[in-house]
Amino acid sequence: MSTTPETASGPVTSYATAPTRTITAGGVTYAYRELGPKGGVPVVFFVHLAATLDNWDPRIIDPIAEGRHVITFDNRGVGASTGEVPDSVEAMAADAYSFIRALGFDQIDVFSFSLGGMIAQALVVEHPELVRKLVLTGTGPAGGKDIDKVAGVTYLDMLRAALTRSDPKEFLFFNRNTAGKRAGKAFVARLAERTADRDEPISVKAFQTQLKAIKKWGRSAPADLSKLTQPTLIANGDHDRMVPSVLSDDLHRRIAGSELIIYPDSGHGGIFQFHDRFAPVAARFLAR
Repeated sequence: MSTTPETASGPVTSYATAPTRTITAGGVTYAYRELGPKGGVPVVFFVHLAATLDNWDPRIIDPIAEGRHVITFDNRGVGASTGEVPDSVEAMAADAYSFIRALGFDQIDVFSFSLGGMIAQALVVEHPELVRKLVLTGTGPAGGKDIDKVAGVTYLDMLRAALTRSDPKEFLFFNRNTAGKRAGKAFVARLAERTADRDEPISVKAFQTQLKAIKKWGRSAPADLSKLTQPTLIANGDHDRMVPSVLSDDLHRRIAGSELIIYPDSGHGGIFQFHDRFAPVAARFLAR
C-alpha cells in the first residue's frame, strides 16, 4: 500500500493509477483510493451492488477529479476491505460514516450509484450535517416500487451473460439494442484500463448479503426525504430494469429543489452510456 497521497509531480489525476490505501476504523480496515487536488470538501463515491474499487468508470471519476479531491472506497466485507458485509443499507451507511470520520472529514459531497445511492440516502438522513451536496444516480428510495425484485433481475441477467460469455453488467446496465450493446462493451473495456494493483472481486456470500439488504430496503418504510436540504442531482436512463426509472422521478418529487436528468434510450447505466454528457454536468454541479 502506498502512503504518499501525491506523486512528486503533483496530485494523481488518473483513476487507473491512483494507489490503493487502507485505514482502520471500528475494527474494520477499509481499502480506498484518492486522486485530484487536496483541500476543500472531498467528493466520496458510493459504489453499486457487487462492485469493488475497480468498478468506477474512469470517464466519470477523472473529469470530476480534475477540480476536486475524489475518494472511492470498498465498504465493509467488500473487495480488499475486511469484515463481513452488513445485511442492511442503514448498517452500510454507518460503516461509511466511520470510514469518512476516520479520514478526518467533517463535511463531504457524495456521488452515488445504485446500491451506493441507497447507502447515501441512509447516511444523509442519519447525518445531515456531514453531507453538503448529493448526486444520486440509478437509485431509489426506501420502500420504492419493485426494488425488492432486484435479486430476480440480477440472477436472470447473470445467467443470460454466462450463456453468451459476457460481463453481466452488459445486460444489467445497458439496453440490448445496438447502441446499448456498444455502450456496454465500451464500459466494460474502460473498467479494465487499470492493470496494476487491482482489487479483490466480491465474494459470493458478500454479494448475496448485499442483495438481501436491497430487498429489505425495498420493503422498508419510506424515509422522510422532504427533510433533505442538500442540493441534489438525480440521474438515470429512461429504461432502468434494475431500479425502475420511475423511482428517479419519485426522488425528484420528494427532495425539494433537486435536479433530474433522464437519458434517452438507456438503462441502469445511463450515466456511463452518456458519460461524455453527464461527467461535465456532475462536475459543474459539484463545483457550484
